[in-house]
Amino acid sequence: MKQLNYIKLEFPARSVNEGFARAAAAAFAAQMDPTMEELGDIKTAVSEAVTNAIVHAYPDTVGVVQLRLRALEGDTLEILVRDRGRGIPDVKKAMEPMYSTGGEERSGMGFTIMGSFMDGLKVRSAVGRGTSVTMRKRIRAKAGA
Repeated sequence: MKQLNYIKLEFPARSVNEGFARAAAAAFAAQMDPTMEELGDIKTAVSEAVTNAIVHAYPDTVGVVQLRLRALEGDTLEILVRDRGRGIPDVKKAMEPMYSTGGEERSGMGFTIMGSFMDGLKVRSAVGRGTSVTMRKRIRAKAGA
């Protein structure tokens, strides 16, 4: 798909930046004229992906999280959240509902939530090198538009 527009952001893996990432994603997606429901889906998925990077990629240090959003032909929004943290040893296992390495306070539902709010979800990871989460959301045409 042809890229129509994009942004790239980079920020420290601090919980205070999760809200910034949500807002930035919503602001970028607004150009595609999403419904409020679609906008909520995008913000929730970005929040989950960024929180995963903050909590799991850098448990003992503050690393860097990258966020890239692309508006693609076909009314498709692509979101990439990338870290250079510790990586996921078993991506398939990590994507199972209720599985978490973040302790009892974590629900283990991050990837499940991302997948339910997006039209596509791909997770790539290498131990010691980091994780990339790529999500796609098709913004539906409005009735009468």
